[in-house]
Amino acid sequence: MPVRTEVPITVTCRDFAKTYFLDLVVADTAIYELKTALGLIGEHEAQLLNYLLLRGANHGKLINFRPGQVESRFINTTLTHHERRQFEIQTRDWQEHDQTDKIFRENLIAMLQDWGCWLDLALYTEALVHFAGGETRVVQLLPSVRGEVSLGKQHFNLLNVETAFRVTALTTGTEHYERHLRSLLCLSPLRAIQWINLARNRVQLVSLIK
Repeated sequence: MPVRTEVPITVTCRDFAKTYFLDLVVADTAIYELKTALGLIGEHEAQLLNYLLLRGANHGKLINFRPGQVESRFINTTLTHHERRQFEIQTRDWQEHDQTDKIFRENLIAMLQDWGCWLDLALYTEALVHFAGGETRVVQLLPSVRGEVSLGKQHFNLLNVETAFRVTALTTGTEHYERHLRSLLCLSPLRAIQWINLARNRVQLVSLIK
């Protein structure tokens, strides 16, 4: 049974590329992720699930060597590449103010067509930041002000000086989160936030306008 370590898997879309390294792959079908953490948490499970989906594998195992007794969890999925690419895009609440918004939407759709849904939220966000000009240009601290009272600064991902974008993966609580985003927008110098919610196979595009 062939066993390989530090197996690279590269995700690409247009001029974006990101490489992950899988700790251990057995017989090209099972992925083992090795940890030395205080304890296994949901973030570790999400990481391994991301690897399974990217590689098209169904079975994986987390192994944590740090506790006195080795800790392990099985992670399984039945999702296929084809199933992850069957998504619905909802644009009822979407507005495009200029070419920047249009290009942003086109990059998002190209990415989903290449990769499908269900992957790690950070991967989608990192790619969209790259397409918008890179972290140095896009990720900015902006002031929050209520009246004449400064409330500090908030991180935003900017498409341009007037518009930010936010990417989430919420299957519940979207109404509450939308109120939160609208509050952030009102306190910021921005005109709009373009909100992308990747709710599994339902992709919601929402424009929040001041």
